Amino acid sequence: MTGQVVTRFAPSPTGYLHIGGARTALFNWLFARGRGGKFLLRIEDTDRERSTPEATTAILQGLSWLGLDHDGDVVSQFENASRHTEVALHLLAEGKAYKCFATQDEIAAFRDQARAEGKSTHYRSPWRDAEAASHPDAPFVVRIKAPRDGNTVIRDQVQGDVTIRNDQLDDMILLRSDGTPVYMLAVVVDDHDMGVTHVIRGDDHLNNAARQMMIYDAMGWDLPIYAHIPLIHGSDGKKLSKRHGALGAQEYQAMGYPAAGMRNYLTRLGWSHGDDEFFTDAQAKEWFDLGGIGKSPARFDTKKLENICGQHNAIADDAALLQEIQDYLAVSGQSALSDAQTVLLLEAMYCLKDRAKTFPDLLEKAHFALVSRPIDVEAKAAKNLDSVSRGILNELTPQLQNASWSRDGLEAVTSSFAEAKEIKFGKMAGPLRAALAGRAATPSVFDMMLVLGREETCARLTDAAENEAVD
Repeated sequence: MTGQVVTRFAPSPTGYLHIGGARTALFNWLFARGRGGKFLLRIEDTDRERSTPEATTAILQGLSWLGLDHDGDVVSQFENASRHTEVALHLLAEGKAYKCFATQDEIAAFRDQARAEGKSTHYRSPWRDAEAASHPDAPFVVRIKAPRDGNTVIRDQVQGDVTIRNDQLDDMILLRSDGTPVYMLAVVVDDHDMGVTHVIRGDDHLNNAARQMMIYDAMGWDLPIYAHIPLIHGSDGKKLSKRHGALGAQEYQAMGYPAAGMRNYLTRLGWSHGDDEFFTDAQAKEWFDLGGIGKSPARFDTKKLENICGQHNAIADDAALLQEIQDYLAVSGQSALSDAQTVLLLEAMYCLKDRAKTFPDLLEKAHFALVSRPIDVEAKAAKNLDSVSRGILNELTPQLQNASWSRDGLEAVTSSFAEAKEIKFGKMAGPLRAALAGRAATPSVFDMMLVLGREETCARLTDAAENEAVD
């Protein structure tokens, strides 16, 4: 196929953006972006009873969080209904579709008899070749004339050639008795009209391809290139469901996973480029191809996701990471950072992000920069503030007030102090952590001092030294 690559993501707005749908969107986005093509978004909202504006908003927000930008306006399938009907009526006029007046009772009776005789229950309408003069004045549906002989071959880029016997295909309904077009027709017409060259979707749609190909053939339209990707399973090998944990893309945002890490992990989930596990967006766009997609379902592994996310946090731009943390706080219903907290968090980012897998991890490490005096000391850390330790802090603080406020300067002062007192630095580290952060586990005490600055550091040490001893 020559010309510009055009892919699409076409979710139904009946709920949140499922993590499987997010991966499908990602694969389409990567394939198009890596080839200078277009990535289109279509909302398949023909099911008016189940489609909701709230679900559409949730899908758009999920895609936005993942950074999957689309080209052009969002297409509403429902708004194209007249075009879908036009195609069905064209096929009817061409004799490639027909009016079927069979009632539901007649169809049910046909299927009951077919089952009793061990035959296919695909309905064989007596109206397929009926003369127009014999048509009654009664409700009808419009059915396409499916091929009765031979085979239909789906040439799939993931599944390989999939052959379906044409006698297994029914005369699919195109227009319902109320004149409304069905989903299977709408998908084909929209894909054709939008110029979609590659249909990359879940393999639960594989059987639909053979039926949709009938419409392409009947209209004389070029087929898109198909790639049906296996679904995502849980760690137990079963189809991903609520029992495996979160399912919606926005749930992962609310749990504090970075978008870059999620993109990396979802790309690797069912696709491979050699043994590469960690890669950037630029590399993913360059490397991603349909041939790298496996045929077997991928298993969602939270530990691997967290590992990948940690690596992306470590290389992230500090300002961009701060913005994403602020977005996380908003979507998870937590208080926004104050201006002062924002400044300190950005200052501290260099000593926080290297080992933080998620934003809650990072914010816990950043506790020292986010709290205000007086510091609430947790029980484990308070054990390090006995009378001897408070005495050490009381003597150390004046020396820090006159120290050169650099890592070398701070290390020199504390080392000299420890040597004079004939104690190891470890004896000082616990009390310093407790005083500066109120925690037993923190970043380096020197990093905390550098971020907090001389005045705040000394004030916290003075507060801790003046508190009553813990016995």
